Amino acid sequence: MIAFKRILVPTDFSETSGVALVYGKALAGQFGASLHVLHVLDDALLTAYVSEAFSPSLLRLRDEVEKDTRARLGTILTDEERRRFRAVVVLRNGEASTEIVGYAAGQQIHLIVMGTHGRGGVPHILLGSVAEQVVRRGPCPVLTVRHPERAAPAP
Repeated sequence: MIAFKRILVPTDFSETSGVALVYGKALAGQFGASLHVLHVLDDALLTAYVSEAFSPSLLRLRDEVEKDTRARLGTILTDEERRRFRAVVVLRNGEASTEIVGYAAGQQIHLIVMGTHGRGGVPHILLGSVAEQVVRRGPCPVLTVRHPERAAPAP
């Protein structure tokens, strides 16, 4: 039998990632796995090419966004869920798919459960798909969960 001992749920705080979290918690409960919840801030300041971009006001804005994101992450699981799932909640800066794949590899994650927005056509070409990149490059199986309106009933 396949045993998942470490499950990662990346979140962008969307409805779709909320459904993925429901699946992740259910699977973590069934397998007695630890649950890792990861949010990636796409920090444009880190990839800026022009030194003028690093103005004090932009740095303050970045700090505020990070503070707000940490607060949101702090409420994503209850205290009981944190204990039950031996939860690890992480905030990283960078490009989402790269950070998700890197985290999964570094933490020896056994399963990634993530939402997919199901964009097709031009939006997919223009915006790409974080889930698709994680499926292609991830070090472990990836369970993708569709938008709640198109998803199978949650467990």
